[in-house]
This record gives sequence, structure tokens and C-alpha cells, in this order.
Amino acid sequence: MPVTILDLVVVGVVLISALLAAVRGLTREVLAIASWAAAAAVAWVFHPQMLPILKQYIPNDTIALIASIASLFLVTLIVVSLVTARISDFVLDSRIGALDRTLGFVFGAARGVLLAVIGYLFFAALMGDKNMPVWARDAKAKPMLEETGRTLLTMLPQDVNADFVKNLLKPKTGSEPTEAPAEEPRQPANPTADPQRRTEVPN
Repeated sequence: MPVTILDLVVVGVVLISALLAAVRGLTREVLAIASWAAAAAVAWVFHPQMLPILKQYIPNDTIALIASIASLFLVTLIVVSLVTARISDFVLDSRIGALDRTLGFVFGAARGVLLAVIGYLFFAALMGDKNMPVWARDAKAKPMLEETGRTLLTMLPQDVNADFVKNLLKPKTGSEPTEAPAEEPRQPANPTADPQRRTEVPN
């Protein structure tokens, strides 16, 4: 089985993610995730206090709400990122810098696989089995992506009932069997005739 476009895309995503994480180090990658989480938490908790201030300058309530959340998120993300960058640079320059880069490579590879799986799940849900292109259907990475995707989907909360999740969780049996059309009832030759004929008794 030859290498397809999907195989090359998966390998490229995993390698790029692994190399970037190796350059940045595990510490910076983990702190980057923490920075985004902290920025989201600050924006969610403190946007009610920010909203009345922005309403003085933005008359539209919806735009003011979006602006308050976005401004808090961006400011917090920039400040926390500056602090985490100093910490990660200190770790990379220390004796454990090589170990930090090695662990970062492993972390980046795992992240690349996760991104590839999530991307494939959405692609498969949008395309469907019948419209799946040949370069995706015959890819060597397809079984791994499907199996990992099914494992991830089973880990979702039970109240997640999206249609594409249901479609991905059902077994892939190839083409669905077509049901034979129901046979229409036959009409009598003379539709006006009485179906129950009475026998005439001779006099």
C-alpha cells in the first residue's frame, strides 16, 4: 500500500509539533497551556466588573461583552506569557536543559498525534464514508486515527450527544445495505366488480 497524502499530512503535523516543542522545551509548553487557562479564567471571572466600564464607550451590549472578555483575556495572556518565558529560559539554560528539550520533543509528538486525530474526526464527519477521497480511505494512518479517535470519543461526557459523535462511534460496515422496495398490492382486473361474488341459485 503506497503512502498517501493523509499519511504525509499526519507525519508532517507530528514532526512539526515535536520539533517546535523540542526547541521551546517541555517547561515552556506546559506553562503555555497554563497561560491560556489562566487567561480564560481571568476573563470569565472578572468580565462582569469590566463590562460597565466599556458600556460607557460601547452602546451595543453584545459588542461590549465581547470586548470585555477579549481585552481581559489578551492582557492576562501577554503578562503571564512574559513571566513563563523567563521561567522556561532559566530552565533551558540550566543543567536539565537537554532533558527539558527531550521531554518537550515527546510532548510535541503526542500533541501532534492528538491534533491529527481531531482533524481527521472532523474531516471524516463532514465527508462521510461514501464521499471519502481515495488518498484518505487508503491511508496507512487511517486505522490508527480511527482507533485513537474512538478512544477519545468514549472519554467524552455522556451528555455530549452531537450528531457527528454518534456517526463516528457507530461501526464502519462499508456500504449500507439497500432495502428492497415493498411490493405494491395487485389491483383486481375489474375494479368496479364486487370481490365477493354471489352464486346464483337456479329456479
